[in-house]
Amino acid sequence: MNIAELTIKQDNVEVEGTILNIGETRSFNKFGKQLTVANAMLQDESGSIKLTLWNDDVTRFKDGDKIKIKNGFVGEFQGEKQLTSGKFGSIEKLESDK
Repeated sequence: MNIAELTIKQDNVEVEGTILNIGETRSFNKFGKQLTVANAMLQDESGSIKLTLWNDDVTRFKDGDKIKIKNGFVGEFQGEKQLTSGKFGSIEKLESDK
């Protein structure tokens, strides 16, 4: 699947792309748990989508990493599509072509 085909409320998404522009990391407390979140852009040859990275994923990846999201979810925040690994999905770093 490519990024241009993703639709809001789509689940079980499997997509590959390159992380661009990881933004500022924010931490907050929810239900007594400390959570960390950062937004980035994920791009492939078809387009780009906002990618939300949670907790350990915030520090596991950096700009330029090629990743694969398995069982991801496309949500909507402030009228914009957002991709996340969600509760049941995962993000893995792909080996670079270099």
